[in-house]
Amino acid sequence: MSILIKDTTREERERIVNESLGAMDASCDGCSAGLYEMYEDYIEGRRELREINMQYRSGYVRSNTKPDRIGCGMG
Repeated sequence: MSILIKDTTREERERIVNESLGAMDASCDGCSAGLYEMYEDYIEGRRELREINMQYRSGYVRSNTKPDRIGCGMG
């Protein structure tokens, strides 16, 4: 089964995202809504999942370039 926008309907893309995120209702811990919103462009057919995930990983890797911490920062 292809998950590309050209091969899916909006409803199918929404189901794919819901299943991938564990069908969160975006109210359990406050961050769930942000995860769902992150994939809104895919659901609406504007950007592929691959593009969204690459952008997220890119930001994560860039933020990892900060100086190393010693310990947990508490104390």
